[in-house]
Amino acid sequence: MMRKLLLILALSLVALPASAQNANGAGADKRSADRAAAAPPRVNRAARPVYPQNSEAEIRDRINAGSIGLAAGLLEGAPLRFATEISRVVNEGGKVKLLPIVTRGPTENVNDLLYLKGVDVAIINSDSLDEYRAQVPEIGNRIVHVMNLFPSELHIFARPEINTLADLAGKKVNFNTQGTAAAYSGPLIFSRLGIEVEKTFVPHPVALEQMRKGETAAVVFVTSKPVDAFVKRKWDEGFKFLPAPFGPGLIDYYIPASLTSADYPALIPAGQTVETIAVPTVLVAYNWKPGSPRHDRVAAFVNELFGKLDELRVSGFDPKWRDADPYASVPGLQRLKAADSWRDSHQMANRTTRP
Repeated sequence: MMRKLLLILALSLVALPASAQNANGAGADKRSADRAAAAPPRVNRAARPVYPQNSEAEIRDRINAGSIGLAAGLLEGAPLRFATEISRVVNEGGKVKLLPIVTRGPTENVNDLLYLKGVDVAIINSDSLDEYRAQVPEIGNRIVHVMNLFPSELHIFARPEINTLADLAGKKVNFNTQGTAAAYSGPLIFSRLGIEVEKTFVPHPVALEQMRKGETAAVVFVTSKPVDAFVKRKWDEGFKFLPAPFGPGLIDYYIPASLTSADYPALIPAGQTVETIAVPTVLVAYNWKPGSPRHDRVAAFVNELFGKLDELRVSGFDPKWRDADPYASVPGLQRLKAADSWRDSHQMANRTTRP
């Protein structure tokens, strides 16, 4: 009996590893099958994947195929307002999906257009290219001009004891935060006018309070008029806009402009004007390789925008759309070929329809 028990025990020990191995093998096979089922199907990268119509993947690809990123500006600035209004009209047809992007301002937008993923077009001030020409010598080949949008007027708002630009010499003047149009164009214009000041770069709402208390002599805005801070806010008597003369040293990037009583009735007496300087604010695009998907997106966007300019020039949109010029040029920048093609065809159509 003892020998039989020992024999049964020995046979069971020999069979155990094999059964365990079979169990482990079955588990491994099941895990491999599970992984294979969970893994996505391999896609041939050389060919665009074909999805069932109206599947989530097909919808995603269709939407992204027409998306355009537009670097605009700060929430309170005119560039973002213009970008939003552009998106309202060009997105209607479904061919283009324009995505306005909140940024630090038109000067910083040059950097975004050059380097930030997803940005195809941008709103910039023409003089912001001056700094980049030294850093990026080929910038004229990488950024192309689409159209002129509006002039951004220089607003120099000063305390009662300040009467001329010369009175600001050596005093504290705020130019808004770094990256904004005022922070770039303001000091550049002051330098060309020969006025040396103590520059600060804090948010304008903070600086306006400092100026009211006498801690700051003036604030400088470079944006499309009218500015809400001067229209909706009540200012004590004596606070004023200072005139800024336009001269030969400014003709490369700037144009003459004025602030009127119609713009700021509480600050400029009826019938009077304050002469100042403006920097053209323009719409530009990255110069994508012709035939590439992103080049084709930008071309489609330009055709949609130019075809709907009349819609933007009616009541309900910013009045400055009446000044937007698809035919103007910008020194140092070539035109986007799609913009040139539209202009040429439009001019041809106008000639053929004249009596």
